[in-house]
Amino acid sequence: MEALPVQFLTGHYWALFDGHGGPAAAILAANTLHSCLRRQLEAVVEGMVAAQPPMHLSGRCVCPSDPQFVEEKGIRAEDLVIGALESAFQECDEVIGRELEASGQVGGCTALVAVSLQGKLYVANAGDSRAILVRRDEIRPLSSEFTPETERQRIQHLAFVYPELLADEFTRLEFPRRLKGDDLGQKVLFRDHHMSGWSYKCVEKSDLKYPLIHGHGRQARLLGTLAVSRGLGDHQLRVLDTNIQLKPFLLSVPQVTVLDVDQLELQEEDVVVMATDGLWDVLSNEQVAWLVRSFLPGNREDPHRFSELAQMLIHSTQGKDDSPTGERQVSYDDVSVFVIPLNSQSQGGSGY
Repeated sequence: MEALPVQFLTGHYWALFDGHGGPAAAILAANTLHSCLRRQLEAVVEGMVAAQPPMHLSGRCVCPSDPQFVEEKGIRAEDLVIGALESAFQECDEVIGRELEASGQVGGCTALVAVSLQGKLYVANAGDSRAILVRRDEIRPLSSEFTPETERQRIQHLAFVYPELLADEFTRLEFPRRLKGDDLGQKVLFRDHHMSGWSYKCVEKSDLKYPLIHGHGRQARLLGTLAVSRGLGDHQLRVLDTNIQLKPFLLSVPQVTVLDVDQLELQEEDVVVMATDGLWDVLSNEQVAWLVRSFLPGNREDPHRFSELAQMLIHSTQGKDDSPTGERQVSYDDVSVFVIPLNSQSQGGSGY
């Protein structure tokens, strides 16, 4: 990322956008999100870089207007970056909505963003891409996937508060299987928005409607249509042959994880791997870490080693006989990968 004006705060930015329903939303996000983030960071940069009171007390970032209240809330400089990322995603989503409507296009995309700033790495995720930290003796997840299953309770609660969103075509309740007419009056397991466990109920006619979330694992779909529950775009997306919109159930706000890089005793092979779901469909965190640890130590003199590692990770998903994992696993999805070295002597990061 370019140096910010006024305070000249400098950082680095990486982003992966995985499109669905066409490439339009992903292209717009790639061309827009970094500009939105820059604007949001510029709005708070004064509070991020000041090092003396009244801007900072006890290491916390303090607003000049009400320092005592900010102090009581424990607001820190990293909270301003998190807020900037959340606002940038929201702003970018609004831009995508306007642009797609104006051009008559449709589509959406997931977004996984990493920002290196002031000794910390911020990973913001909206969708089902994933980032992990790989070190010699550690594998640390830096994001969580957002799918209809992982956000079941949030989605069900929204349908509970606004039942009109389902247009009387769907049931918000979850059952272990799709119910049929023969199940009427039978006792079956179910769970609602307020439940993490399961209970029993007698099947009523309304329970036979198509479920709000149907399927399991990779086959789970929101309103029978979409496999993700967060992302950008999809403003025009509707359930097939209905006027039911999916957008109210989708969040553009990311979850942000903060990695305090300055507190790590970094080694040259310490990296962050960011990849779209196509990689993680066939490789586990442990398999990816094994490939990283197998490749990097023997290629320290290669200036392109991180880019080559990214290519190797993709190669490992293509079912080749010479796959480094020794397994013929095939991903039928698009795969994009960033390998980001954290050691200060290995600046940058490579993707493929």
